[in-house]
Amino acid sequence: MPIQTPITDLIRIKVPIIQGGMIWCSGWRLASAVSNAGGLGTLGSGSMYPEVLREHLAKLQTETNRPYAVNLPLLYPSMEEHIQSCIDFQVPVVITSAGSPRTHTERLKKAGIVVMHVVSSAAFALKSQEAGVDAVIAEGFEAGGHNGREETTTMVLIPAVRDAVKIPVIAAGGIADGRAMAAALALGADAVQIGSRFAASQESSAHPAFKEAILRAKEGDTQLTLKELAPVRLIKNAFYQEVQSAYNRGASKDELQALLGRGRAKKGMFEGDLYAGELEIGQVAQSIHDLPSARDITQTIYEDCVQTLSQLSRLAR
Repeated sequence: MPIQTPITDLIRIKVPIIQGGMIWCSGWRLASAVSNAGGLGTLGSGSMYPEVLREHLAKLQTETNRPYAVNLPLLYPSMEEHIQSCIDFQVPVVITSAGSPRTHTERLKKAGIVVMHVVSSAAFALKSQEAGVDAVIAEGFEAGGHNGREETTTMVLIPAVRDAVKIPVIAAGGIADGRAMAAALALGADAVQIGSRFAASQESSAHPAFKEAILRAKEGDTQLTLKELAPVRLIKNAFYQEVQSAYNRGASKDELQALLGRGRAKKGMFEGDLYAGELEIGQVAQSIHDLPSARDITQTIYEDCVQTLSQLSRLAR
């Protein structure tokens, strides 16, 4: 039973699964593997210099002839150069986040690029629709990386966004298996975006030590913090404890920024410093226990989703 939705039609993918554009995890190997498995692979440009993104785009285009995306977190530097690279390479889909959807949508769409924007509330979803984006990715509180300040969970967020907009909705946050994907579709999503599960894959560019930290994570081992800067969900390591100590002594926003410094995420996720690095991952890490290939992850989640939907349909008889 194939699952066909407005998203599979819009971006011409076989499987309504989008790989999250995670910094330091989402290079050309992971993106091409997901796209070749029928989903939408994504390059995480936030951790790339302009020349590095162009290198990854060139390699990606040699490894797949299927649709793929580039994630553009607008709070990072080099976005102007990244956007020009997306236009030059005729990138099929761009996912913008962490900024106003009005900033670049018109320019990207004029270049023939499908534009999706990440939102954390129904209000932002409406603003994105008004800005002309083709779809929104509604990301709940459970997600890893940078989250919205509203702390709305995925189960609450997806139906609220679905009711608010007419454009396609993609669910993100806390989705790592077919059951969760089926639940997201039941809530009104047209596809799912999955990050943490793909971070712990063979093709992920994350450091092996960070991948092992994901596998060791247990219930309650992640926490949303640094809301004064940009809310981010982290594994509770020594750096996280430093942040909590700063909060306990009443640290100012400037002090928190100085503590964070530069390159914390690279240090932890790409270089494997589990002590002083910033380890971004979602709550669902507690249910991840292996490191399969991205193809296996994509196919297993899709097949389990189909099976779950089939089982649920029998309940209505």
